Amino acid sequence: MAEPVQIIVGSHVWVEDPVLAWIDGEVTSISGHAVHVNTTNGKRVIKDISRVYPKDTEALPGGVDDMTKLSYLHEPGVLQNLSMRYQLNEIYTYTGNILIAVNPFQRLPHLYDTHMMEQYKGAALGELSPHVFAVGDAAYRAMIDEGKSNSILVSGESGAGKTETTKMLMRYLAYLGGRSGVEGRTVEQQVLESNPVLEAFGNAKTVRNNNSSRFGKFVEIQFDKNGRISGAAIRTYLLERSRVCQISSPERNYHCFYLLCAAPAEDIERYKLGSPKTFHYLNQSSCYELDGVDDTDEYLATRRAMDIVGINEQEQEAIFRVVASILHIGNINFAKGKEIDSSVIRDEKSKYHLNTAAELLRCDAQSLEDALIKRVMVTPEEVITRTLDPLNAVGSRDALAKTLYSRLFDWIVEKINISIGQDQSSKSIIGVLDIYGFESFKANSFEQFCINFTNEKLQQHFNQHVFKMEQDEYSREQINWSYIEFIDNQDVLDLIEKKPGGIIALLDEACMFPKSTHETFAQKLYQTFKNHKRFIKPKLSRTDFTIMHYAGEVNYQANLFLDKNKDYVVAEHQALMNASKCSFVSALFPPLPQESSKSSKFSSIGSRFKMQLQSLMETLSSMEPHYIRCVKPNNDLKPAIFENINVIQQLRCGGVLEAIRISCAGYPTRRTFYEILNRFGVLAPDVLDGNYDDKVACQMILDKKGLKGYQIGRTKVFLRAGQMAELDARRAEVLGNAAKTIQRRIRTYITRKEFISIREASIKLQSFSRGIMCRKLYEQLRQEAAALKIQKQLRSFVARKSYLDMRSCAIILQTGLRGMATRNTFWFRKKIKAATVIQANWRRHHAHSYYKRLQKAAIISQCGWRSRVARRELRKLKMAARETGALKEAKDKLEKRVEELTWRLQLEKRLRTDLEEARAEEVSRLQDALKTMQQELDTANCLVIKEREAAQKAINEATAVAKETTVREHDTKKIDSLAAEVKKLKDLAQSETRRADEANQACALAQARNGELIKKLDDTEKKVDQLHDVVQRLEEKLSNMESENQVLRQQALAMTPAKALTMKPKTTIIQRTPEKIPENGDILNGDIRKASEYALALTPAREPETEEKPQKTLNEKQQESQDLLIKCISEDLGFSGGKPIAACLIFKCLLHWRSFEVDRTNVFDRIIQMIGAAVEAQDNNDALSYWLSNACTLLILLQRTLKASGAATMTPQRRRASASLLGRMSQGLRASPQSVGFSFLSSRVLGSPGDLRQVEAKYPALLFKQQLTAFLEKIYGMIRDNLKKNISPLISLCIQAPRTSRASMVKGRAQANAMAQQALNAHWKGIVNCLNDCLKTMRANYVPAFVVRKVFTQIFSFINVQLFNSLLLRRECCSFSNGEYVKAGLAELEQWCHDATEEYVGSALEELKHIRQAVGFLVIHQKPKKSLQEITNDLCPVLSIQQLYRISTMYWDDKYGTRSVSTDVISTMRAMMTENSNNAASTSFLLDDDSSIPFSPEDISKSVEQVEVPEIVPPPLIRQNSGFTFLQQRAD
Repeated sequence: MAEPVQIIVGSHVWVEDPVLAWIDGEVTSISGHAVHVNTTNGKRVIKDISRVYPKDTEALPGGVDDMTKLSYLHEPGVLQNLSMRYQLNEIYTYTGNILIAVNPFQRLPHLYDTHMMEQYKGAALGELSPHVFAVGDAAYRAMIDEGKSNSILVSGESGAGKTETTKMLMRYLAYLGGRSGVEGRTVEQQVLESNPVLEAFGNAKTVRNNNSSRFGKFVEIQFDKNGRISGAAIRTYLLERSRVCQISSPERNYHCFYLLCAAPAEDIERYKLGSPKTFHYLNQSSCYELDGVDDTDEYLATRRAMDIVGINEQEQEAIFRVVASILHIGNINFAKGKEIDSSVIRDEKSKYHLNTAAELLRCDAQSLEDALIKRVMVTPEEVITRTLDPLNAVGSRDALAKTLYSRLFDWIVEKINISIGQDQSSKSIIGVLDIYGFESFKANSFEQFCINFTNEKLQQHFNQHVFKMEQDEYSREQINWSYIEFIDNQDVLDLIEKKPGGIIALLDEACMFPKSTHETFAQKLYQTFKNHKRFIKPKLSRTDFTIMHYAGEVNYQANLFLDKNKDYVVAEHQALMNASKCSFVSALFPPLPQESSKSSKFSSIGSRFKMQLQSLMETLSSMEPHYIRCVKPNNDLKPAIFENINVIQQLRCGGVLEAIRISCAGYPTRRTFYEILNRFGVLAPDVLDGNYDDKVACQMILDKKGLKGYQIGRTKVFLRAGQMAELDARRAEVLGNAAKTIQRRIRTYITRKEFISIREASIKLQSFSRGIMCRKLYEQLRQEAAALKIQKQLRSFVARKSYLDMRSCAIILQTGLRGMATRNTFWFRKKIKAATVIQANWRRHHAHSYYKRLQKAAIISQCGWRSRVARRELRKLKMAARETGALKEAKDKLEKRVEELTWRLQLEKRLRTDLEEARAEEVSRLQDALKTMQQELDTANCLVIKEREAAQKAINEATAVAKETTVREHDTKKIDSLAAEVKKLKDLAQSETRRADEANQACALAQARNGELIKKLDDTEKKVDQLHDVVQRLEEKLSNMESENQVLRQQALAMTPAKALTMKPKTTIIQRTPEKIPENGDILNGDIRKASEYALALTPAREPETEEKPQKTLNEKQQESQDLLIKCISEDLGFSGGKPIAACLIFKCLLHWRSFEVDRTNVFDRIIQMIGAAVEAQDNNDALSYWLSNACTLLILLQRTLKASGAATMTPQRRRASASLLGRMSQGLRASPQSVGFSFLSSRVLGSPGDLRQVEAKYPALLFKQQLTAFLEKIYGMIRDNLKKNISPLISLCIQAPRTSRASMVKGRAQANAMAQQALNAHWKGIVNCLNDCLKTMRANYVPAFVVRKVFTQIFSFINVQLFNSLLLRRECCSFSNGEYVKAGLAELEQWCHDATEEYVGSALEELKHIRQAVGFLVIHQKPKKSLQEITNDLCPVLSIQQLYRISTMYWDDKYGTRSVSTDVISTMRAMMTENSNNAASTSFLLDDDSSIPFSPEDISKSVEQVEVPEIVPPPLIRQNSGFTFLQQRAD
């Protein structure tokens, strides 16, 4: 063993306490081997130095998760560590790879949810906080990696939580390798569903637990070669059969007896039962009911559970008949018979129970009586029948009852295994053993002996495993361990089971002799084991004996050992049960071999118990073991109570302290080189100053302090027991001397500081005193001056007030007199005005009243008439609304009317054009004629004027000559002719003027007629628009009425494409010139309708001749164009104007081909298949981003273009029947868009090539939009998941700061921090680089900024979840320095968000709020001074109470040694969590990663304000193809 622990004065130690088991204190003095200690409860005790253990004063307030990390691995240290963790609701703790589970007695659902399972999946043991899932995962991984079966041994006393722990293990194993079981139930569910049945028949109330398992259960979870669960089996061991017949107060028998007695009345009457007090097997104890348990409800629940596990009604009825028969058999009593050593049934009551038992077992009553009291002995000469005495008859009765119950229990287990389903070919198994723990009561009988024997066997297996682990640890570290002693309990096992001479062998021997008693058996034990070191004979008892088990001494009472060990296999019982008319009972007792059926054969329960235990140990030995020790913290079964005495006893019984003793036999203290240098480097500063390797430096420090016996491994230092305390004592001495030096300096500083402050205070006091005196003198002078000013002002005020009073009185008198006169005048005028107003109002009122009466009468008359007309119209509308046919007929009429009006409008337009042309020609002709005539008139006028002038001149000359001579006759004639010619010209001018007036009148008439035609044309256009709107509203109304039926029809058509193709509408072809029309366009108004009807009626007559060949050619060309488009877009076409060319090309082609408006097409499916093939199993984010950009752009275009109207959901037949006029026109124009009268409609419907117009989408187009949305979400998820996969390994490296090496300690804190920061930044830089690469890729592919923001928002949320969950699951991460490192890394992410701009990052940084607040809480100082309100409102408003509690309890300051928040805050948090414990959601402290799609197509469309389809240059592949010429025209 190690050297004695060094204890010095002032050391903090642990000493034994009768109440608290161990209590801490401080050593005040040492006298030889006596140590004087002042305990924390104020007592002074004296203890031997060998019973005093050192206390680790630097232990973390929350304890350690692995007790092998304790500085002092001893009993009080283990107890204190468990207590501290239990107070923080940390119920799991490791001791190496052994898990200790302390029952919390409250719900902790956050520890067992699916997210917690995900955290522990694949995590190494010890990487995360201790948990039962970690043990399950270790067993599963070992099974998968090594191909060897594993076992998990769950042990503990009654009430420690073994069953619940087993349930959690099976849940986790089902999560790792689950498969669907029968009827949708998993294997784990089926196994758990069998628990109520097994508990009803195998559990009972004991002294310490109301639901104690009285059998061992080994659940085998079977796995196939792929690690999937392939089956399961339940093996039961060591059922406590003696409990059926013998119980002691305050225990109970098995639950099923009490449940059956509390069954419904019809069942009680059927089985002839009554109160449990009336049955011998139940009334041996005074306890019949359990607190808080209703046996009636439990009975019904058990029946339901039996239904679930596959036990049918007939089998259930037979099972409870057997249970009831056992109770009746127990009430059969015997009396002495007439013959010697004979017995008979005692009384009628016993006979009643005998007959009832025979009736329930379906056997003969007399045969049952003979089987109980008679025995048949077969000899070579004859067969002898003898009668048993009453004592042996009772033994026979009890033997039958125990055999019946044992075989019934075995049958139930076998039935459950059949229901679950076993995989006989399975090679890999994980077994979960749930078995009773060590028991030690005031009175211990045969049951406790067998149970403790089992635990001794398991403890030996446990010791071997622990010693093997120690060997493995030493071998890994390459140290010498050959001299370490193995602690074994083989001597106790030999005492119990050795042959011959063991206690069980002696007990079997005593049971075979009829004359043996418990006294003779006890005396035999005393004689045989009088010198055995493990066997003790009590001084005051003749039948008791004591065995020193590994968990302590247990005193057994041998009074009932013989009775409880006997288990005869009676041939008469076998024959009786086998002959039962009930097939179920006879099946429980199959025929025995001939030689064993002739006579009774003695069977020992102890021997059978030993054989079953040996089988169990062989099974466990073939598996790799894992251990879970369950601990019950208190006997009150209440939360938050930790009883040290109770727990320490369970740790001893569970073998935990035995494992510690094994560790202490070797090297209980194991520390890494870093921890040794960090903690004890102060003992040898010169070693740290030298440039030594860590291993060499550790050895130099330990050698310098004179330690012997330690070992240096590859990564750790192994110290013997007591050496850690010696190092701590020397460290405390060094630190104490340093503290004294610091105190001396501090006291000097404080004293000088106080002197300086007193001196400064004196100077300030003098200054203040002088100042006060000066201020008082100044105040006195100031008051005297103020008094003079007050007197002056007062006198002035009095004099002025007297003057103002007199002046006010005079003004008041004047005002009163003047006011009185004015008021008299005013009131007179007011009365006159009021009279006038009254007269005017009366006259107005009289006239207004008359007008109102007339108006009211008129309104009433109008309302009556209008209501009559409205009701008449309403009736008509209701009648029309009831009939869809009427509505359709009205719509068809309106359509025909629209057609007529359209044709009329077109012809009127042409007429108007012709009239305008004719009018223009006529006006032009008339104007030319008028111009010519005007020219002639002007010429004639000019001639007339000239002639007049000449004539006048001649007259003047003639007059002058006439005075002298005679006028000549010739001149006179000439003048007359000229006068006649002038008159003729005047007449001609007047006729031309009249003709011009007539032409002007004709032109005016033509203009008037033209104006009338224009007005009529405008009215017709308005009417056409109105009728078009009416038709559209009627179509929408009709489609809404039949939308549900139409969707179902469309889906049916989609399921039967062949049928749908036969119903495809044919193309309507309209001839270019359906009828010869006069060239001048003069068509009468009455002929317009005829022309329209002729044009529409012409189609059916020409259809058979003109459709088939052109349609076939069109389909082939369309198929070729689609093939070329698919081939083209499968290549990377790049981008144009920030838009993906492929998406724009697809959209323009589909729009040009009118694919959105057809009822059936496969182009959409081909596009979707091509996109799917391009992104399938794609890890390249560049290609994914390219298709994400194309999908987003195409989806935005579809979102803005397609509209789902009523026609989109109609069936093809309905759409053809109710298609609008414009739809039929557009179908006709596909063949001849230049048809007469339709050119304006073509330009109106199609619009310009570049416009984004609304298109009524049909079902295939809407389905294509949905499929495109699904692919968009898939590609988005793939990019996001690829980025998560890239940064996940880096996140796991970023959560914990790298430790500073010893070389960094020597180089200085600044350089050490710089190196550590550089190492950490490398990981964070890796994350930033991944984010940068992803951002560059998506920006290069023009992914919409909205989608980029969503990607980084979810990525930052993922980083937040991973970092935060790791922080809460790993204690080493919840430190001050780690908080600083993570905070620096988060600053890197914040800087990246700033550089990436808000356009692409948005509010992604807000997603890190949990980890930022948690890290901020880790690095704040003075945490004990912070109140809960400050923490929850100011520091960490986002974190829940559970999360704050977890961080507060796991926090440790590795830099400054500060403490976490105060105990009051911790207590308040715990109380708040207890209040909310019923809410499973509120108790979870881990975050969930949201992997949903955080946007919809509408969100993407709304994020883009303006959508334009850029003009793209057709790719070379389709540029020369004639089917894509429309792209070139648009580009031109």
